[in-house]
Amino acid sequence: QVRLMESGGGLVQPGESLRLACVASGDIVSINIMGWYRQTQGKERELVARWTKSGTTNYAESVKGRFTVSRDSARNALDLHMENLESEDTAVYYCYANIYWWSTGSTDYWGQGTQVTVSS
Repeated sequence: QVRLMESGGGLVQPGESLRLACVASGDIVSINIMGWYRQTQGKERELVARWTKSGTTNYAESVKGRFTVSRDSARNALDLHMENLESEDTAVYYCYANIYWWSTGSTDYWGQGTQVTVSS
């Protein structure tokens, strides 16, 4: 069993920064992909940023130059560093991971979500 624990959400003003952290724990042999998605009411969940085991990272166009991810393999963590936040970044942010375990193979997991609100 795998658990994704998110932290770091909150209320900030436009132009400010925020860091989200996601830590994976449980039955883990290797992590193939970790990423952050976000969702606002009435809209589909969208990719924000993603890291793959091959070392590549991908970002949504709307966050390029403002958001970066950093991977901490010792913690099985993926942090999302968000700068120059805009009101359009307001959403529930979800951590995602594709994790390999001996008996289950590669499986997708989601965190519970953490609210980020950007408002003056």
